Amino acid sequence: MKWRKLSGEAIDIPIKDKVLQTILAEKALGNQLKVCIGTDSQVKGNIIHFATVIVFLRMQRGGFMYVSKFSENRKMGLKERMITEVSKSIEVAYNLCDLLDRYDIALEVHADINTDPVFKSNVALKEAMGYILGMGFKFKAKPNAFASSSCADKVV
Repeated sequence: MKWRKLSGEAIDIPIKDKVLQTILAEKALGNQLKVCIGTDSQVKGNIIHFATVIVFLRMQRGGFMYVSKFSENRKMGLKERMITEVSKSIEVAYNLCDLLDRYDIALEVHADINTDPVFKSNVALKEAMGYILGMGFKFKAKPNAFASSSCADKVV
């Protein structure tokens, strides 16, 4: 996965190294961090565009994020696409969790899935929740899943 800052500036080192640099810099400034990871997608014809974000929240002091975008050229049903989003987020969270644990930084995985059964994305709620919780991560869904439903949604 290729990563960049929201400004568009490329991150040319492995994301885990960049996250470590970020943690050390923010801790040096006295900031307490929380990390939220989420993915969103949009379908355009036969191409599905995905965006995964790593959101760093500075407690009481705003936040910032790193972005990775990618596409798949194939058809997917809604449920498969929702679970694919969750899978992409879990992949990133799993890669970073030992580092975040070492520095005692809270981690949440956000799913762009609505908890209200009226909405179509609700079809994947139970599977997504089980997947995220089963991997040992804290789970958030809409309307509390801002990393996927707001941050990733804006850049996909």
